[in-house]
Amino acid sequence: MKAASLAAFFMESVNQKVNIILPKGIELFIKREDLLHPIISGNKYRKLKYNLVAAKDQGFKKLLTFGGAFSNHIAAVAGAGKEFGFETIGIIRGEEIKDKIQDNPSLQFAQENGMQFHFVDRTTYKNKTDATFVEELQQLYGDFYLIPEGGTNALAIKGCEEILTETDKAYFTHVCCAMGTAGTISGIINSSNEKQQIIGFSSLKGAFLYDVIRNFATKDNWNTYCDNIFGGYGKVSDPLIQFLNEFYRNTTIPLDPVYTGKMMYRILDLIAKDYFAPNAKILAIHTGGLQGIQGMNKVLNKKHKQTIVYND
Repeated sequence: MKAASLAAFFMESVNQKVNIILPKGIELFIKREDLLHPIISGNKYRKLKYNLVAAKDQGFKKLLTFGGAFSNHIAAVAGAGKEFGFETIGIIRGEEIKDKIQDNPSLQFAQENGMQFHFVDRTTYKNKTDATFVEELQQLYGDFYLIPEGGTNALAIKGCEEILTETDKAYFTHVCCAMGTAGTISGIINSSNEKQQIIGFSSLKGAFLYDVIRNFATKDNWNTYCDNIFGGYGKVSDPLIQFLNEFYRNTTIPLDPVYTGKMMYRILDLIAKDYFAPNAKILAIHTGGLQGIQGMNKVLNKKHKQTIVYND
């Protein structure tokens, strides 16, 4: 991997105003992290940046990571490996999908980008952070640079600390972010202006991400919403799909159904319920994940449900 290739990782995204009429002088912008890279999308771009630098500096040729069947992270690591010259290995949760890769656009994409899959049952997958399990993987695959599920580690936090610009810190009163493993929001909290309010919207049920944020965050100017109104991680409903399609028609901004779509629905709901003060300036982080829409639409089509339509 050439050092010049890594220079592409030092970029800033644009803030796009959401052209929806809002009450009380409130302004809403979306930081288009999804446009940073055509393959390594959104927060995955930030999380992988310093991990790739570390892997190169330490002389590793292989990247190994973990994820589910529709993981944006798996797709991003595969794409990064191909682009920057690493072999990639994905430990995939669920042996039942081993023979169904052709039906899964995310895994198919990862495979096309050179990723080798190792499927494990769900019980074994829970041992992904166990030293004995990692040693077994090293015996199978040799030396590799380990990237945790979702990509969240100290180097990922460092990358996510670069999401907000100095202008963002000075202008916006609130910064909103969807949460999966809480790495992205932790980096945003660390780099934020202490007068800003950072709001996390969990894609998972339960409040356990509090502990993750406390482990990484260095400030207290944050709170989270864990009331998963659409049924849990990866769950969608007709009202959500209708919201995504209508939001795109009104703004030309595509949102993913797992993270940013649910976050934006909640932000607009909070605005309607007077959560934000008059003249609040809100910045929502677009964390990418749009490549997963193809797989989601396949599932919806099989159920004869409405699909996500983002046509120009």
